[in-house]
Amino acid sequence: MHRKIKSTTIALIAIVVLFLQISCQEEKKTAVAAPDGNNAPPTMSTYGVSNLISDSGRISYRIDAEEWLVYDKRNPPYWAFEKGAYLEKYDRDMNIEAVIKCDTAYFYTDEKLWKLIGNVDIQNIKKEKFFTQLLYWSQEKKEIYSDAHIKIEQEDQITEGYGFNADQSLDTWHIRNTKGIYPIEN
Repeated sequence: MHRKIKSTTIALIAIVVLFLQISCQEEKKTAVAAPDGNNAPPTMSTYGVSNLISDSGRISYRIDAEEWLVYDKRNPPYWAFEKGAYLEKYDRDMNIEAVIKCDTAYFYTDEKLWKLIGNVDIQNIKKEKFFTQLLYWSQEKKEIYSDAHIKIEQEDQITEGYGFNADQSLDTWHIRNTKGIYPIEN
């Protein structure tokens, strides 16, 4: 019996030592890099968006997009509409001043700057149509501009060129390096 108690005691001590050894082993640590300003994930993802944006309590814009990603932890912070965007800009009386469509859009929130990329189609209140592959719209400066090729279709003429500046309502515009098709009266 003394032998039985001794072997049971030895077995218990061995089990306790084994548990202590397991619990005292150094943990394996895996380091995961924290997102920095350039690779932070989106803080908001929204799908099937139709959103009205107001300025000083007045509706100024409507945005429709399949996907809207907000990266407000990145440097610089921005919104991404990588599956296309449709925008309407309203005047003070809620009349549509401009309609804008594009394949991809980015809005840099600190600069209040839109970057529209790919099949950018715009129509202003005068029914003039603007076509380009790259366009910037500064809400801060209230201007639209591009250094890319642009084509403008008006009722009686088509004008093309490289480089473009306009006010944000597209009421007054200027194309640099122009060429065009103009009607000639006999």
